[in-house]
Amino acid sequence: MRFLRRLPLRIGLTLLVAVELYPLVWLVLGSFKTQDEFFSKPTWALPEQLDFHNYTEAWAAGGLGRNVLNSVLVTVPALVLMIALGVAAAYALEVMVWRGRNAVLLAFLAGIMIPGQMILVPLFTVYFEIGLTNTLWPLIITYTVMGLPLTVFLMAAYLRAIPREVFESATVDGAGMLRSFFRIAVPMMRNAIVTIALVEFFSVWNDLLIALTFTTRDELATVQVGLLQFSDEYGSTQYGPLFAAISINVLGILVLYLFLNKQIMAGLAAGSVKG
Repeated sequence: MRFLRRLPLRIGLTLLVAVELYPLVWLVLGSFKTQDEFFSKPTWALPEQLDFHNYTEAWAAGGLGRNVLNSVLVTVPALVLMIALGVAAAYALEVMVWRGRNAVLLAFLAGIMIPGQMILVPLFTVYFEIGLTNTLWPLIITYTVMGLPLTVFLMAAYLRAIPREVFESATVDGAGMLRSFFRIAVPMMRNAIVTIALVEFFSVWNDLLIALTFTTRDELATVQVGLLQFSDEYGSTQYGPLFAAISINVLGILVLYLFLNKQIMAGLAAGSVKG
């Protein structure tokens, strides 16, 4: 009887898992197909053989290796700057007491409501005038600035959950602001920092609009921009290498998420309760 009562739930969960996994399985299987198989056989047909030629073609000839390196060179500095500045600003706005901090916090929150599309053309003009075009710096600076409002807002929310008595006790014991920040705030927010860093990582790594706007040369293309370039000399899309490149991108991000899953859950739980 217990099995029968739970049978609808089991069937629903099975269908949900199938719906979630089918696109990923279809993508990976498609990465092993040849160009002729994409045009001559149904989309659900299995590949004739598991040949990794599409992966080598995507990585070397398609320039995916260079695109991944560019994405890393853009994402890592942007995340470091974003988290360092965001955590420090949140600490100053939430823990430290000074006149005007509420107005500054509202200014950061206002940045969340500004659509990024509105500032792309002025930013491109500024970058061109100061000579930063044809480099990766426009991407790093833009991602950092656009990610700061959300980072500050979320970090301030996590800091709000830490009892103020902790910082007051540290002050009584002779700890200054910097020591209290590095010895108390940062260690207690470690899981939250990992969570926000991963959220911002997905936002930066998967971005296409900003990267496409400020990428002026193929040598500077990130992963998402590089995926648009999988076409031959006549303009037709090379589906096999394209599916292989997308599979590498998706599976790499999935492995990263699974590896940091515990820290993400702990960070979300830490921000949901107030001490």
